[in-house]
Amino acid sequence: MFSELKFPVPWGHVAAKAWGPSEGHPVLCLHGWLDNANTFDKLIPLLPRDCYYVAMDFSGHGLSSHRPAGSPYHFLDYVTDVRRVAAALQWRRFTLMGHSMGGSVAGMFCFLYPEMVDKLILLENLGFLLAPEDTEAWLKSERMVIDTLLSLEAKQQIPKARSPEAALQRLLEANRHLTAEGGAILLQRGATETPAGLVYNRDMRVHTQSRESFTVEQCVKLLQKIQDRVLIIVAQDGLLVPHKLDSRNHFVKALQEAFESTLKEHIQLVEVPGSHFVHLNEPKVVSGIISNFLTAQNTRARL
Repeated sequence: MFSELKFPVPWGHVAAKAWGPSEGHPVLCLHGWLDNANTFDKLIPLLPRDCYYVAMDFSGHGLSSHRPAGSPYHFLDYVTDVRRVAAALQWRRFTLMGHSMGGSVAGMFCFLYPEMVDKLILLENLGFLLAPEDTEAWLKSERMVIDTLLSLEAKQQIPKARSPEAALQRLLEANRHLTAEGGAILLQRGATETPAGLVYNRDMRVHTQSRESFTVEQCVKLLQKIQDRVLIIVAQDGLLVPHKLDSRNHFVKALQEAFESTLKEHIQLVEVPGSHFVHLNEPKVVSGIISNFLTAQNTRARL
């Protein structure tokens, strides 16, 4: 069983759901872009029961409030959401688990507040966003952030209502890694029933997200800054398959070499069968790995 939580913020609230004893070891769980806290519904019941798991909805996602009018969604705003929730829970030191974009947010939080995190679990994410190799492509993407925000404000579109079947179908079309069951789980928290049908809860402005990205050299230095142990799980049919990424981006190849050399003392990189949503579609594939990592005694990194 889980309980619903709400944390007040200046523009409304950040919603979350919690499992386990509140006095247990704290674990904060962060979902991916356009997803919500339900992404952990099938995984958390399989993890150690003596932990207190809190899965939050980022602002503009799930049951959390949208940001104020005129505000874009900067990547660091999500990191700030994490800091606000940790403060509200009065957690001084805890474990972070993040899927996809939530992993990047978790990684950035660790880089900024290494003293607050004892372990970091990354699902289908390396803990940061790599800087684009093409400067013009980067400028184009940043310009698009501004143009998209202004376009959304000008249109002021009323959210489209869909039948439950159409809402699920649209979600699955946009997420080829999701199963119908996984999509239905996300939709339970990701949409609201109205007289006209289901309306997605997400703020359309999350598409205007401005990212914080790093060079591979910066990534290695930042990973060395994390004080304790890191578990990275990538799926064989996911978005970060190591043997497929080398030919796509020399940054990733260099990063892989760093994992195998200077970072291997405190970073465990595991490849598992499954897709980008393996933790939701087939949670037993990763639950044992995560459980062992959570229960293992911490070892301070010697870097």
